[in-house]
Amino acid sequence: MKIHVGHGEILILQGDIADQQTDAIVNAANNHLWMGAGVAGAIRRKGGSEIEREAMAKGPIEIGQAVLTSAGALNAKHVIHAAVMGQDLHTTAEFIKQATHASLTLAEHNKLSSISFPALGTGVGGFSMSHCASVMIGAVIHFLLEAKHLTLVQFVLIDHEAVEVFEQELKRQL
Repeated sequence: MKIHVGHGEILILQGDIADQQTDAIVNAANNHLWMGAGVAGAIRRKGGSEIEREAMAKGPIEIGQAVLTSAGALNAKHVIHAAVMGQDLHTTAEFIKQATHASLTLAEHNKLSSISFPALGTGVGGFSMSHCASVMIGAVIHFLLEAKHLTLVQFVLIDHEAVEVFEQELKRQL
């Protein structure tokens, strides 16, 4: 599903975020930026451990903030590590909203035109997929209305059920 917002578009698709060719992919990170399982593990496995070393050298950061690293062997140019949780691996709607906005701002500041997000906080963070979709889609719509460089925001979701939740939420918010 693809929807135009401002000068950009939002695309929702099923796939592996580590395979995306956007300017940046977003890692659902902890605030110390070590890459464990889930999205972070997939990025580290496909992109190489240098991504984790580079990220950890920039941490720790506040929950809700984000940092930019190279993408190693990935198809993307950069990885944005969005700290949606602390060492306790617990997240909230506010942390997800802040981390989404911080990631978008970092992409815009670096003049990136495309970014791919996973469903932040829904893996080890245990956050509800529907609540995540509501928070993230709202933040992206609001941001794209003002963006100058960012023209494509993808939500890359691992299964069909998550895609349906995000598509329904996107339709609801437009």
